[in-house]
Amino acid sequence: MPILNSILSWWMKKRIHQIELFIKYPYEVQQDWFVKLIQSSYATEWGRKYGYSSIRSVEDFRNRVPVQNYDSLKPYIQRIMNGEQNILWGSEIKWFAKSSGTTADKSKFIPVSTESLEECHYKGGKDLLSLYCNNNPQTQIFSGKSLALGGSHSINAYNAESFYGDISAIIIQNLPFWAEFIRTPDLSIALLDDWEEKIERMVAATVTENVTNLSGVPTWTIVLANHILQLTGKKNLLEVWPRLELYVHGAVNFAPYREQFKKLIPSDSFNYLETYNASEGFFGIQDLNHSDEMLLMLDYGVYYEFMPIEESGKENPKVLSLHEVEKGRNYVLVISTNAGLWRYIIGDTIRFTSLNPYRIQITGRTKLFINAFGEEVMIENTDNAIRIACEKTGALIKDYTVAPVYFSSLDNGAHEWLIEFERLPDDESYFTEVLDNALKSLNSDYEAKRFKDMALRMPVIRYLPKGTFFAWMKSKGQLGGQHKVPRLCNERKYVEEILKMIHQEITP
Repeated sequence: MPILNSILSWWMKKRIHQIELFIKYPYEVQQDWFVKLIQSSYATEWGRKYGYSSIRSVEDFRNRVPVQNYDSLKPYIQRIMNGEQNILWGSEIKWFAKSSGTTADKSKFIPVSTESLEECHYKGGKDLLSLYCNNNPQTQIFSGKSLALGGSHSINAYNAESFYGDISAIIIQNLPFWAEFIRTPDLSIALLDDWEEKIERMVAATVTENVTNLSGVPTWTIVLANHILQLTGKKNLLEVWPRLELYVHGAVNFAPYREQFKKLIPSDSFNYLETYNASEGFFGIQDLNHSDEMLLMLDYGVYYEFMPIEESGKENPKVLSLHEVEKGRNYVLVISTNAGLWRYIIGDTIRFTSLNPYRIQITGRTKLFINAFGEEVMIENTDNAIRIACEKTGALIKDYTVAPVYFSSLDNGAHEWLIEFERLPDDESYFTEVLDNALKSLNSDYEAKRFKDMALRMPVIRYLPKGTFFAWMKSKGQLGGQHKVPRLCNERKYVEEILKMIHQEITP
């Protein structure tokens, strides 16, 4: 295995030169991909509709093609799922990533072409290893196996030749045969639909393996880790897998989970690596050790545009190219891809932390926010506020969600937090005070609304019984994979569902 580790580490590092090229020439690389995408789609129904054959510039593209969302593309996607081809993209599309960004009732099916698998998703997976090996020359990551906690897949009911599932499951299903030698567990377990059965079988199949790296959504990785420790009687994961050196995470802000992972993996030399891998594409990789920002990957078959957050919702929003963005501003991400998503709003908001090279942070979702009283609170604010409150009160959280409490004849509005703790705070009232003050320091609009309780009073904190979020997600059929608890909602739908479920469980 040491020889294999050396060979694979060397092979992965060969990609670094190409990454350095797009860092040096970002606009040229993006322009090249813009031209390729347009030219590849001349003959598609979409390309004919918008006259792609005569598009000569980005300005032509913007003037002809409106900004899209899932609802506007859904009729085209549904036709592809029914077996039609050459609609949005020229090559055959038979895979669809079932989006699970929130617990919303309506699922989204995102087309996944062969090109997007190979030039985007697989390339992103290789690049995160390339960057990791380059930054950690003594790595032994290939001396053992990778444990990826992915989703499941099933045959699409519309057409026997097309398939859908979590993007992680689609990637696992289509990996080259040699990848099976460096990953665990086998496909029969990795792609199970029943999440609870999958966890039990994953534990049994992996505890005896030499696992060197983990990847997955933090929430479900913690669930798996706790099952492993319960079965083995070990105190932490390093007692189970002594050569474990890397955890690759994404999909949610890692800050609220960091303390739990320090307990699970008590090593100062352990490495964490963040990625931005969505159903629609692989967009960013943490390229520096001990960083909280990601390099925007510019040569993955994706042409990027950026909508200033204040333009969101307008009929004709102003949208910027890469060379027009500013550091520190929030933008809605707009993409055109080699799977036929054209000027598509994926729902994430980002902020540039550097313009040379282009590095980003995910700041939230366009639909996951609270602005019931003009406070404009985003996930980034609440994640950081709860992290600060936990640090100052000795608490550890498992998950949380927040919603507004509306004005009444008796009281002003508030934010209601439903929090499931791994370890309760030492002082509950002090926790609330610290959380409130942290949010004030992070968001001036919230601070203004909290002034003398004129619009918003102190947050209302509900301490949930352990297992509440798991039971709620299970009731919605959304365990595992990329499913996650929605942090914020501008209405009370999720909060009311959870509180009703708890009430029914305790009422005889």
